[in-house]
This record gives sequence, structure tokens and C-alpha cells, in this order.
Amino acid sequence: MIITRYGHSCFKIQSGDLVLVTDPFAKDIGLTPPRMRAGIVTISHGHFDHNNTETLGGEPFIVDSPGEYETSGVYIHGIETFHDSAHGAERGLNTMYTINIEDLTIAHLGDFGEDALRPETADEIGDVDILMIPVGGTYTVDAKQAAKIVKQLEPRFVIPMHYAVKGLSFKIDGVDLFLKEMGAGTVTPVEKFTIKKKDIGAEEKTEVVLLRQGFGG
Repeated sequence: MIITRYGHSCFKIQSGDLVLVTDPFAKDIGLTPPRMRAGIVTISHGHFDHNNTETLGGEPFIVDSPGEYETSGVYIHGIETFHDSAHGAERGLNTMYTINIEDLTIAHLGDFGEDALRPETADEIGDVDILMIPVGGTYTVDAKQAAKIVKQLEPRFVIPMHYAVKGLSFKIDGVDLFLKEMGAGTVTPVEKFTIKKKDIGAEEKTEVVLLRQGFGG
């Protein structure tokens, strides 16, 4: 499996010929929208920076709400949460997804904005190999809150998302605050993250993977 970051909360997860895209964004955010053929698309909520399927080719299977889904050998579980700390009163609902592919579990938290991860939500997420979590604050959890969630879920790898990058049209925090909270030291960004089940091993320590922004600008 190969994971590439297109910017913001948008990732391309490729398994063989299958391409799964998370939270594709519109050009309004100041970055170039992803353009590729997709087999599956997950959308955490209906905001323009997370739900732009128009630039994607193919006839993808679109998942945009809580529930359980199965397609092309991929199992997806959508979990309802809130986009803010006021039970959705400010920004509405957010759907987290656990994605089981190649016998690995990826959790994409979308624009999770609650003050903390509720125990029942953590239980529903379950064991996670790769955690994709927002860290920029303002519209989502911030660096400190994100680090607490990482400790709570104990994934083998964590990939930060939804943080400030050059060209982004709105102000959120950069990724450095999260790296500091994680005690990660210097993390060298990589173009892509290639992972197989055998790479998980018995190591219990969470490793931060910083993906360089790809074709998304």
C-alpha cells in the first residue's frame, strides 16, 4: 500500500490498481485540487475543503456518512462525531472513518473538533495501524489535543493533516507544534509512505510520518 498526501486532509491510498481518496478539496482553499481516477472516495463532511469529487475521474464508490461499507475488498466504518466542541452547533457533524485494506487499519479523523475523544468513540475506532489526524486547531483539534488522542489510540504510525502550508487560504497552525507535542524531534518529510502488514512488527512506539505535500500544491 502506498499513501500520498495531496494537501489538507486529502490522501491517495493505493493498493494495487485500487485508488482510495480521502476528503478531496476545492481550489477555494488556495491549493490545486487532486485530479486522478478513484475507485473509492471518503468524505468526512460537506464543506468545500473536504467534499470536492468533481475533479476526480472514474466512477468512484462514494462514502459520505456513518455506517458500514464494503467494496472492492475494502471495509469502511463511518463513525459520527462533531466538527466542534459545541455538539455540532457551530460547524455540524463530522464522520471519522476506519478503513481496512491489505489487512491494515487506517483511521482518518476528518475535521474532528471535539475537546477530546470520547471513550465510546475510541472503542468504536478500535485498534489502529495508521492514524490520520488533524492538528492545526481553529476548525479542528489543535496540536496538544491531537497528541492526547494519539496517546489514547496508540497507533503504530501517525500522519498529521489539516495544518498550515504555503498557499492555504485560511489561518491554522503549522505542523511544528504537533511534532513538539509528540516529542518527535526532527522529522524529515517524505514523498510517499509505503507500508505492508509485515512492517508493523512488534514495535509498540508510535512513529510520526510527515508526508510532503504532493500534487495538491
